[in-house]
Amino acid sequence: MAIQEVDKIWHNGKLVPWKEATTHVMTHALLYGTCAFEGIRAYKTDHKGTCIFRNKAHIDRLFYSAKVYYIDIPFTQQEILDAAAETVRVNGLESAYIRINANLGYGEVGPYSLDCPTDVSIVCFPWGRYLGDEAMAKGIKVGVSSWRRSAPGTIPAGVKAAGNYLSSRLITIEAKKRGYTEGIGLAHDGTVSEGAGENLFVVKGGRIITPPFAASILGGITRDSAITLARKLGYEVVEQNIPREMLYAADEIFLTGTAAEVTKVASVDDHQVGDGNYPISDKIQKTFFGLFTGETEDEWGWLEPIEK
Repeated sequence: MAIQEVDKIWHNGKLVPWKEATTHVMTHALLYGTCAFEGIRAYKTDHKGTCIFRNKAHIDRLFYSAKVYYIDIPFTQQEILDAAAETVRVNGLESAYIRINANLGYGEVGPYSLDCPTDVSIVCFPWGRYLGDEAMAKGIKVGVSSWRRSAPGTIPAGVKAAGNYLSSRLITIEAKKRGYTEGIGLAHDGTVSEGAGENLFVVKGGRIITPPFAASILGGITRDSAITLARKLGYEVVEQNIPREMLYAADEIFLTGTAAEVTKVASVDDHQVGDGNYPISDKIQKTFFGLFTGETEDEWGWLEPIEK
């Protein structure tokens, strides 16, 4: 998806013109993937103006990811929270995708390199439906990938770091070459892990089932939101291992993520999911987007308004 440029980027504490937010070709993150990051959405709401969705939860995870990879962030969490809101505001965006990078910069070569400086950037730009304009209503075609997610004890799958997404690239490319919209990765033991950039939920017999953290998933914030909303609606949500063949027996399947939001799955490996109806997925999707229209009460404080 093409990037739509805006006026300003927040870079190491200052708002700079888009084209001036650059880094050296020998930056450590480019050489070794040492970048903790977050993708966040700001929504134009009907009742609170422009709001960042779960900004604090994302920033908490950013600092956690950076800690795991020994990336020191030279700003406080509150400074990053405020800077994200400021970057959306100064660019005059009513809705936006916000990308925050905390990466090791220029100065040393070698994986160890504990003395590299950290560069922090916040970029925001308009972004529509990641999986396509019709994905929300009709669902998407997915295929199970031949590529498996990293096993526990190899690299930390629960950390949102740039290097981890090399796996996502392989899964997505394979899926698209086979005619699918998205790919599903398996865990090291052959059970279902997650989509290339989304968490996965299976609906069977009225229960909602999702893989556990031990299945090499990223603990998604939209995943957590969907679980919270589903339980609020009275549905049972279970975290358990999902064998591949269970995808073919599912009544419904949906994916969640900052980019994907809440997207239904129409087929897996060319097997239609259920009977083509999605009563539970539709309800969760409607309740999720209801947060931005005011139809769903934000009793958790997930919407963080951007002051004008």
